[in-house]
Amino acid sequence: MSAKTIAVSTVVLAAAMAMPASAQKKPEERPAAYEALMRCRGVADSAERLACFDQATAALQTATDNREVVMVDRQQIRKTRRTLFGLALPDFNLFGGGDDEKEEDEVKQIETTVANAFVDQNGKWALKVAEGATWRQTDNNVLGRKPRPGSKIVISRSALGSYMAKIDGQPSIRVRRDQ
Repeated sequence: MSAKTIAVSTVVLAAAMAMPASAQKKPEERPAAYEALMRCRGVADSAERLACFDQATAALQTATDNREVVMVDRQQIRKTRRTLFGLALPDFNLFGGGDDEKEEDEVKQIETTVANAFVDQNGKWALKVAEGATWRQTDNNVLGRKPRPGSKIVISRSALGSYMAKIDGQPSIRVRRDQ
């Protein structure tokens, strides 16, 4: 087996093992290039198995190069979830979230810094955080100190799909994500 074949096979197997168990239970949802690679494991003859793996890994590499198959690791999933925190998205388990998801993988709050803050025409705070997301105040609570660029902000999930923001340790304000 060539080094390239071994490397590609290792990446594919690692990606498969990182998939949530709910995705692993549904083979019909797996890409055809991946399924072809897995079928090679069942070939008894060594030479035929090697030829099968060579062909399947080449097909998988082509699919990956053409962005028909995209592999992500758990760290990339966590980063993406953090970036999407607060957005109302449909639940289609693209970034995990299945029945067997680990509690530790769920993003319940983010800790970041304020990049920009201003009071809008309604007298409520608009807060842009370091990652680029904009959060807007939805309640009438008053902040004792104005948020400034560099202020520490912790945004956490609250009841009924709402979010609370705590800025520089002040009492929390209710917020929603705009962008």
